[in-house]
Amino acid sequence: MKLYAFIFLFIAGITATAQKINYKGIDSLIGSLSNKDLFSGIVLIAENGHIHYEKAFGYREFDKQLSLQKTDLFEMASVSKQFTAMIIMMLKEKGLLQYDDLVEKYLSIPYKGITIRNLLTHTSGLPDYQAIMDEHWDKSKVAGNDDILAYLNQYHPPALFEPGTQYAYSNTGYVLLASIAEKASGTDFINLCREKIFRKLKMNHTDIRSLSEKAAITHFAIGHIYIPEKNTFIRADSFPSSNYTIWLGNRKGPGRISSTAEDLLKWDQALYTEKLISQQTLAEAFSPMKLKNGTVSNYGFGWVLPATQTNGKIVYHTGDNPGYKTEIIRFIDKKKTLIVLCNNASSQFENIIQTIQSHILQ
Repeated sequence: MKLYAFIFLFIAGITATAQKINYKGIDSLIGSLSNKDLFSGIVLIAENGHIHYEKAFGYREFDKQLSLQKTDLFEMASVSKQFTAMIIMMLKEKGLLQYDDLVEKYLSIPYKGITIRNLLTHTSGLPDYQAIMDEHWDKSKVAGNDDILAYLNQYHPPALFEPGTQYAYSNTGYVLLASIAEKASGTDFINLCREKIFRKLKMNHTDIRSLSEKAAITHFAIGHIYIPEKNTFIRADSFPSSNYTIWLGNRKGPGRISSTAEDLLKWDQALYTEKLISQQTLAEAFSPMKLKNGTVSNYGFGWVLPATQTNGKIVYHTGDNPGYKTEIIRFIDKKKTLIVLCNNASSQFENIIQTIQSHILQ
């Protein structure tokens, strides 16, 4: 896969210097992939908050051949986790909770000794709620956090490990974080996000939307899955029983935010300021978690932290829903930002990310 990307680099003739990125070459590369239906989405590259490159490729809806626009909304999938973590940090600054509070202080769960910090850093050892729901939930209904908590209590799948001893990415943990935020604040999690983040930052196209609300938006980029037998792309929501975003459509915390590339840039730029929280509080979100055996896990509060930071401070997060792939990379010391939103689950997504990142870092 990497060789494939570098071949494209050679053909496209992409060159870069420390002073300037060859956006024309990047455009040629992504355009070539898009022409072969290997990428549908939006790419945005900014420096100091100024957009140097932003372009939409492919289709909002393949069967109607509706072209994507830069203003189209995408599912953020797990990129949403950084907003959940931010709500927790805001509540901590207000003294409404502490990172080392036990989850059982706020929620009734059959797992003891787990802290809010464990949830934030994926070191809780919690089992995957989605597996339990997939096995037992009536998929003609739409589940939310209370349903998920009830099923965890009812079926009590075993914990994966003792809290704080290992890292294991956990959507369950971020469901619990949203529910804890509601308990600590007395406010619905969706309203917290709207009032404390989206509206404050004028992220006017960003929200946690219901299935019907998303369906009513004409400029919503539909997620697509390639079906080899039909040699075509099919809407991901054409398969309700296997599409957890439908029957888990009321969950809060691990996903469900929909946004635009430019709204994400507003979010990125706010993190250089103290509009939401202090820089001292934010610094902990970008710090690795020390495990009980003395080793570290390179995941902060809603952000992945590359183990090697030879090119200055970098934090990022990916997202993956049926038909979607998303990623935001913040090159903090360089004041550069890369946002890629994809709605055809491209097999070349990582190659595109790696290619652009390599030139940003040169």
